[in-house]
Amino acid sequence: MYYKWWIMYLLINVGVFLLYGLDKWKASAHRWRISEKTLIAAAVFGILGAYSGMYFFHHKTQKAKFYIGVPVILVLEIMIILILIKYRLFPF
Repeated sequence: MYYKWWIMYLLINVGVFLLYGLDKWKASAHRWRISEKTLIAAAVFGILGAYSGMYFFHHKTQKAKFYIGVPVILVLEIMIILILIKYRLFPF
């Protein structure tokens, strides 16, 4: 039953990874871009995909909003997960 959560989490992160890649492609092709707000919001839901997409595609690594913001989101999400596990509120 819990494997469905992991599959969903994996798919979300793959989608966010691809979103960062798409924005990088659009930037290099001088096309209409994905907004930074959308990329940050996507990072909240798929932080591992956002973090890996930033460094795999070398995209948004010079902007403080991303090179500081995305790791901060990662640390906050890890802290929330650890708190949920500690108090047995994690659904797994």
